[in-house]
Amino acid sequence: MRQICVIGTGYVGLVTGVCFADLGNRVVCMDIDPQKVELLRSGKSPIYEPGLEELLERNLRSGRLSFTDSYAVALDGADFAFITVGTPMRDDGAADLRYVEAAARGIGSALSAPLVIIDKSTVPVGTGDMVGRIVSEHVKDDIKVDVVSNPEFLREGSAVSDFFRPDRIVLGATDKDAARRVAELHEPLGASVIITDLRTAEMIKYASNAFLATRISFINEIAQICEKLGADVKEVARGMGADKRIGPHFLDAGIGYGGSCFPKDVLALHHMAASSGCHPQLLQAVMDINADARRRFVSKVQALLGDLHGTTIGVLGLSFKPNTDDMREAPSVDIILELQAAGAHVKAYDPVAMERAGEMMPAVTFCATAYDVAKEADALLIVTEWNEFKQLNWEKLRGFMRQPVVVDGRNLYDPHEMAARGITYWGVGRGVPPKHVETTDVTTVLPM
Repeated sequence: MRQICVIGTGYVGLVTGVCFADLGNRVVCMDIDPQKVELLRSGKSPIYEPGLEELLERNLRSGRLSFTDSYAVALDGADFAFITVGTPMRDDGAADLRYVEAAARGIGSALSAPLVIIDKSTVPVGTGDMVGRIVSEHVKDDIKVDVVSNPEFLREGSAVSDFFRPDRIVLGATDKDAARRVAELHEPLGASVIITDLRTAEMIKYASNAFLATRISFINEIAQICEKLGADVKEVARGMGADKRIGPHFLDAGIGYGGSCFPKDVLALHHMAASSGCHPQLLQAVMDINADARRRFVSKVQALLGDLHGTTIGVLGLSFKPNTDDMREAPSVDIILELQAAGAHVKAYDPVAMERAGEMMPAVTFCATAYDVAKEADALLIVTEWNEFKQLNWEKLRGFMRQPVVVDGRNLYDPHEMAARGITYWGVGRGVPPKHVETTDVTTVLPM
């Protein structure tokens, strides 16, 4: 049984710790927040992630998993220490490494035996060297310490599944024996392992996320063109995705990417490039298109309803993606704030994210169901593609609404089926848009 220490219990740290414990390792998760530690000791997860709380409770009962706010306790007997703390954006777009630096100091000060330190946080190129230097400066004795970069590729909403079934394990190290030991730690997952140097491993994470964000911005640019020319972006994406050189993933047009990774990582890579004397034109375009997707979504509501002052707009979905309560960089926030600035009253519903959303947008009226949101609404906006929104009773919803207008930011519905229900429907890149709604006696005009 290997002994593992995990520093930080956010999305990445908690999933990493719980899942390694489930593989039979002894895991101690450390966090500087004593209230969070107590919550985790009670078997409650501070985040919503499908399947995570069940694994948390099971491994606490088994004794393989424990939590502490002490570096000394966490590192006692540890073979490996994962650094999984946050790296938020600074005002200039660079990654803020204060928590990584603090973790490195904490590890160095408490260390009493050789250790392999594994950087799992998304960190700028060169951070592994920095971590090794900081630990060496604070360690009391001549203790051997190796640093390995092991970037995470966990998707919120499917993080547990992603941990147990990874596409690949990326390891970067100066000492190849240390990388081999970390590779052995991951052997039960049965994934291919890529071993490279520290800086290349760190760049692999940024390049991967930036490329996926680029695909999303690309298809959103195509969607805008489709609307002007009368083409259907869903069919365009299906035709593109059938090409083996392209593939179907991340070609869903909508209101852009959000969350804790893509916005932060694209901006951080842009900052790294610009600071190095490069000219990251493509990365800038990716960010510009993403921001524009949210503005254009609100413009569609205005095009259909005209002046939004005094209107009631219903929003379905608040989290940046389904199966998570994460509101970081969620498109819903920008959209709702812009609607409110235009004078609209906003009602909203999300299956799990309303508590977090309420802290950010207290002026929103939060409802118990999608049907409550529809009552007296002048328009309904689909912002997050939760499964429960795919089977709504639109005849019932239409009866609740003041005007049966739906603006779909996730293309969940078929335009022709919505037209048949008497609903004025506008998706993203689905052909010629409907006409302006003049009165509550709506005549639906949709593309053939």
